[in-house]
Amino acid sequence: MKRYRSRQVWNFEMETPVSRGSDDVILGLDGGAAATVCVCISAAMPSSGHLAHTLPVLARSVAGCSNHNSVGETTARETIEMVMAEVLLKAGSNRSAVRAVCLALAGVNHPSDQQRILDWLRNIFPIHVKLFVENDAVAALASGTMGKLHGCVLIAGTGTIAYGFTEDGREARAAGAGPILGDWGSGYGIAAKALTAVMRAHDGRGPQTLLTYEILSMLRLSSPDELIGWTYADPSWTRIASLLPAVVSSAEAGDEVANRILHDSVLELTASVRAVVQRLELCGEDGKDSFPLVMVGGVLEANDGWDIGKEVIDSITKIYPGAHPVRPTVEPAVGAALLAWNHVSSELVSDYDM
Repeated sequence: MKRYRSRQVWNFEMETPVSRGSDDVILGLDGGAAATVCVCISAAMPSSGHLAHTLPVLARSVAGCSNHNSVGETTARETIEMVMAEVLLKAGSNRSAVRAVCLALAGVNHPSDQQRILDWLRNIFPIHVKLFVENDAVAALASGTMGKLHGCVLIAGTGTIAYGFTEDGREARAAGAGPILGDWGSGYGIAAKALTAVMRAHDGRGPQTLLTYEILSMLRLSSPDELIGWTYADPSWTRIASLLPAVVSSAEAGDEVANRILHDSVLELTASVRAVVQRLELCGEDGKDSFPLVMVGGVLEANDGWDIGKEVIDSITKIYPGAHPVRPTVEPAVGAALLAWNHVSSELVSDYDM
């Protein structure tokens, strides 16, 4: 993606005249540790009962990490602004046509985070644009419920978080505090444990493991000693998490150490969901009430062999038989756009009925 300075990113608007009211659009953005995705959808959408089949996504744009805890506030804002500008350019639109924006960002953990980003956004968009900022888990939940905030979402990618909402608006979360504070069911957490196991095996503090061969082969290194330089040359969360396939393949081959790491990750992820469900009483008094359990992230993707997502689902449904697993058919960025659309849908409908 081209790098711009200051507001030069919006220079294209001088060549894209769009009057407000014609071809109104909504922006939804999902910003995580691995990537930032922004979609532009039409504001003229049907009632929510038909959304699954008629989502009018006009354009999509992708950039790098926008978690301010990972890359810093300045880089995160540059990434967000560039990806929003690019998606409007692709859609043949501009800021005057935007009715609402929802940013769903990893690292938004406190109302002060939300307010700081809202203040910054207010300086980018015209005054008529409605602005919303949420944690990225909220958009992930919305992607599985087509915009309705009810149930629990489990995200397990580079990082992990469980987040839930009741129908009356109460919310709760578990995990999501980053690798230093123990997101051990995440891709980073699994891979970090695997690296530790390799080093322990190498110096005699732990059992020998197939992880040594799999990880060294994947990285084209000749000795575990070289892992030290590789790790600290760039200890970014995403780079470490990319070793997850080596852990899965080792476990599928029967390696005891790798299997223990993956079993532990299932326990961690299950515990996160359980904490949210219990705090919000999503399962009802008898533990059997139905609620959606939205599953998002590369760690939870279906696998023919060692399927972490399936193991988590099996574990959760044994405890809460009313949990209804959902694999979203739209990405979290679309979930963010649906959240924005739901916030302004009443005024949009009245506008288009005039």
